[in-house]
Amino acid sequence: MLKNIFTQILISYLIAISINTNTFSQSNYNFYQFKEETIKYFKRPLEWDSEDWIKLSAISLGTILAFNIDQTIRDECLKNRSYYKSFPIEAGRKWGEIYTTVIFGTTVGLHSILTKDKSTKRIAYEIFQSAFYSGLITQVIKISFGRARPFTNYGSNFYKPFTLFNDDFHSLPSGHVTLAFSLSTILAKNSDSDVLKTIYYMPALLTAISRVYQDNHWTSDVILGATIGYFVGVWVHKIHDETNLQTPNLSLINTGNYKSINIRIIF
Repeated sequence: MLKNIFTQILISYLIAISINTNTFSQSNYNFYQFKEETIKYFKRPLEWDSEDWIKLSAISLGTILAFNIDQTIRDECLKNRSYYKSFPIEAGRKWGEIYTTVIFGTTVGLHSILTKDKSTKRIAYEIFQSAFYSGLITQVIKISFGRARPFTNYGSNFYKPFTLFNDDFHSLPSGHVTLAFSLSTILAKNSDSDVLKTIYYMPALLTAISRVYQDNHWTSDVILGATIGYFVGVWVHKIHDETNLQTPNLSLINTGNYKSINIRIIF
């Protein structure tokens, strides 16, 4: 339902702010930074170069091409419903629920508060920031297109644009898959292990499969949702890498007759 959608966005926003209390007033990843980066994010299209437009075109083309196989894949899934409540399918669905993002973000955020570990503070901040941006984009597209969900049996080409209060017409893109890939991308980007990176994406793939198999979304819905979650997560992580590289740590060293400034870049 739409009220749950906006609750999801509001929760992500409030928690992103709540982990930036006075406990970390001398650190980055605070409310001011969140505000500045949010403005920067939504101004990005005005600064896109040719590479960005090529990516957008590729995403759009891939989603449109997937429209051609939506009904075929749905028909195949409906032939065998024996795995509807199986562990992998349900695990995938749960990975895309808002409470999974909240649990991960809150747990990591509490760890950062208790240990004053800035690295885990960054992860918690990025989890909620990415969820907020990608969730907002997803809901705008859902409402704008008003695509009918598969279980309505209207067909893959039925649209009812600007339907606000009927979730049956909020199929494109998949919100579960968006959140799943947003979370998995942030976890993977903050890991140095290739094995862990792969593991982090496995539940997100299960989310995509479960949404189609349980007849809540078309294949093209999950492709677009995965793309949004992934690219938003990549941007959120990248902007903090760039910020950390540009922000020197200054400390005064007393050398006797004078004081020099030692600049140490924190990676």
